[in-house]
Amino acid sequence: MEYTQLGRTGLKVSRIVLGTMNFGPYTPEADSHTIMDAALDAGVNFFDTANTYGGPGDRGRTETIIGKWLAQGGGRRDKVVLATKVYGAVHNEDGPVWPNHEKLSAYGIRRAVEASLKRLGTDHIDLYQFHHIDRATPVDEIWQAVDTLIQQGKILYAGSSNFPGWKIAQMNEAAARRSSYGLVSEQCLYNLFERRSELEVIPAAQEYGLGVIPWSPLQGGLLGGLLRKEREGQLSARYTGHGASLLARPGVREQIAAYEDLLDKHGLEPGEVALAWLLTRPGVTGPIVGPRSGEQLESALRAVELRLSDELLTALDEIFPPVGGAPEAYAW
Repeated sequence: MEYTQLGRTGLKVSRIVLGTMNFGPYTPEADSHTIMDAALDAGVNFFDTANTYGGPGDRGRTETIIGKWLAQGGGRRDKVVLATKVYGAVHNEDGPVWPNHEKLSAYGIRRAVEASLKRLGTDHIDLYQFHHIDRATPVDEIWQAVDTLIQQGKILYAGSSNFPGWKIAQMNEAAARRSSYGLVSEQCLYNLFERRSELEVIPAAQEYGLGVIPWSPLQGGLLGGLLRKEREGQLSARYTGHGASLLARPGVREQIAAYEDLLDKHGLEPGEVALAWLLTRPGVTGPIVGPRSGEQLESALRAVELRLSDELLTALDEIFPPVGGAPEAYAW
């Protein structure tokens, strides 16, 4: 496994991030523990989750599954960089969400972090990420809550997820005024097919020293050899994943066919190339992979060792053109 520092911090993390969103709703607890053991054995030390993961009616379940795995000991907690998120309500009862049980007020953050710590069975969270921007809560209130948690030793670093470039700038400028450390990472939708983050989000992250953690690196399976699986009958007739719905858009099926044909000529697996491509991108710490099985985890791990030639990178850009940075992308 290769490691890199998370943004401008001294924290070393693996170049593959283990995403856990499937743990609970799709992957049973025992299988989830097996996957986490395999990831740790392979050197993956960066685990990502969220307070709301677990599926409808069972939000928080994923953190509980991770907590039970950590409780098995064997140095698990000391080896893992543990990241979770706050914003959505963990609401499994009938009726409306209570007003302060979601988003990023100081009240909401304090309440959420205590609940996550309890489910995870740990005394601290290494990276506490804002899952979405909160337009109603003042930035200084958010940082006041975060600084208190850092002083209490309950979290070590703060990160963002799904933030626009302007919000990254606003948050870190406010942090600088308070002599706070600010955001150290941004978790965003980024892959070969979806490159809009290149416009402003990734440049803002680089400017402020945030590590970029792409989610959905295969665009809902679209970049994972979807057409080949379709031809070989490996997809259920009821498959309605995000990747399948994208194929219905004009020109997308042809684009993905060109992608898969290119990689067939090079003898490469589409999913592994999609991950390896992200590892070549400036500012990227590592993509989040969400394996449902040990086989899927092994495929993701192979991507770390895969080296893409300049010729292949150029060909990929021709199929999936870069967005370009702002303002040049739209100014002239």
